[in-house]
Amino acid sequence: MSHSSAAYPSAVPVGVDTTRASIARVYDAALNGKDNFEVDRDVLAQVRTVAPQVNDLAWANRDFLIRSCRFLAQQAGIEQYLDLGSGLPTAENTHQVVQRIRPAARVVYVDNDPMVLAHARALLEENPDTSIVTADIFRPLEVLGNQAVRSELDFDRPIGLFQIGTLHHYLDDDGAALMQTYIDALPSGSYVAIAHFYDPQTPEFSELAQQMEEKFVHSPMRSGRFRTRAEIQSFFGDLEMVEPGLVLCDDWWPDGPRLSPLSPVRNCIVGGIGRKK
Repeated sequence: MSHSSAAYPSAVPVGVDTTRASIARVYDAALNGKDNFEVDRDVLAQVRTVAPQVNDLAWANRDFLIRSCRFLAQQAGIEQYLDLGSGLPTAENTHQVVQRIRPAARVVYVDNDPMVLAHARALLEENPDTSIVTADIFRPLEVLGNQAVRSELDFDRPIGLFQIGTLHHYLDDDGAALMQTYIDALPSGSYVAIAHFYDPQTPEFSELAQQMEEKFVHSPMRSGRFRTRAEIQSFFGDLEMVEPGLVLCDDWWPDGPRLSPLSPVRNCIVGGIGRKK
């Protein structure tokens, strides 16, 4: 979903509530995108009072997504992807990264934000190997039973499933069970990539994580949990973790040596990939 404003609907799409913050639009605002409203930017402004570099959460998440796509397409040879909670079009989306490496790769995005759906459909209509499906990613059976998901993806061959920057917006405590439903449906050889807001439980960064959570949850967005390492690891079930396991997003196979220290905020988001045997 590359940024081509000419393909965008000119008016606000039907169903978009500009008085309530949207996760996808807040994320877009954090990445300096154009598809957001004042109510979305207000969320970031509130969090910025305790974490001036809050936008780094979105950038660390996006960078991890790109590296995950490259790894799965290049090293793991994955040719089909289910990207849950795809968000608004930005540069370097899943299908762009994987189809550059594997031109015939199929990508199915799943979202239920009306603005995301409208923009994505306009941008993807000329890409026969990429589609977007309307479903609630926190209802796995709804996603897995979706006719378009079933027709686009072959569940007899390995699939790359992404929950990148999504599960921290799921506030209930049964996230591991939710993810197990997805994992059970995946064929052997599939991979699951997760990035999640993180409470390091250290004197240095735990307070920052808890302050950001407080602001996110009580903002117009009303979600954004910073879970512990054990809680996030449980989302992978018994998948075999790809080295180096669940680590800070910036530490998951970085593109080169680190020449400057991470901002405090970047210590509060982790990512990892697990493989189903």
